[in-house]
Amino acid sequence: MPFLNRLVARCGGLAVVLSLTLSSPVATAPAVAADGAYARTQYPIVLIHGLMGFSDIAGLDYFYRVAGDLRSHGATVLVASLSAINDNDVRGEQLLKQLQQWQAAYGYRKFNLLGHSQGGTTARYVAGVAPSLVASVTSISAPHDLSGPGGQGGPLQWLTQSQSIANFLGSTIGWVSGHADLPQDAAALTYWATHTSEFNDRFPAGRPTTYCGQGAERVGGIYYYSVAGNKPKTNVFDLSDLAMTVDPAVPGDGLVSVCASHWGKVLRDDYPWNHLDEMNHLFGLTDWSAPSPLAFYRAQANRLKLLGL
Repeated sequence: MPFLNRLVARCGGLAVVLSLTLSSPVATAPAVAADGAYARTQYPIVLIHGLMGFSDIAGLDYFYRVAGDLRSHGATVLVASLSAINDNDVRGEQLLKQLQQWQAAYGYRKFNLLGHSQGGTTARYVAGVAPSLVASVTSISAPHDLSGPGGQGGPLQWLTQSQSIANFLGSTIGWVSGHADLPQDAAALTYWATHTSEFNDRFPAGRPTTYCGQGAERVGGIYYYSVAGNKPKTNVFDLSDLAMTVDPAVPGDGLVSVCASHWGKVLRDDYPWNHLDEMNHLFGLTDWSAPSPLAFYRAQANRLKLLGL
């Protein structure tokens, strides 16, 4: 399965290389800008990293400059710290615990969850088990449905046969990001990736009515949105392009197909971004003519603000 293999074998390796050049630990604290109101949502925005991800490592954000930019436009932003390699249930429980801690510490009633890649499916878990805490779920190129073209195949076998390596990479990222205590479980991740329909049956809110279609925008008081990129190669100076694969038969961002990313209301699935561009990496390099990922996050925050969220 391209999403898993290439992200672990290439993107994951790249993340580890970057991580090993930096030191830990990580600190995430809520902050609100003194000026600006464009992105000032009623409920805090929570950024949720994907597979082989981290909150930040010695100041290097997974969502590069996204939190700071949103805060400068009035948003309250929190950054989740989850297992780099695990299934959505485990990661979801970790996220739920953090939301409950933030709620107890700061009195927040609900949260706007924004998840990149597996962060999007992890957010859906929390929306399903604790809907009273969630105002909205926005997924950015999340692998919601891997049953379609390009969803599964030989690469998944690599992950299954190399679980010890995958767990080692996940543990390394956890260690350098200051979260060595978080469990890594490639076997659990593999099971979810080969049974996405089971997960979707358990948490169907926002599910498209047809494959590659759209789902309901609002279910049970929670708003669901999804976006995706469709350009694997975007900038000759961007090393992340080397981790992306071009498949003309299956449009996608180099790791996740466009159709697999659809969930809830599809805002756009043709951004000229690859999988790392979507969280403004590597270091903000994108196609010269592409819209800024930072502008997307601001606009989405403004959309949520206008909805009273």
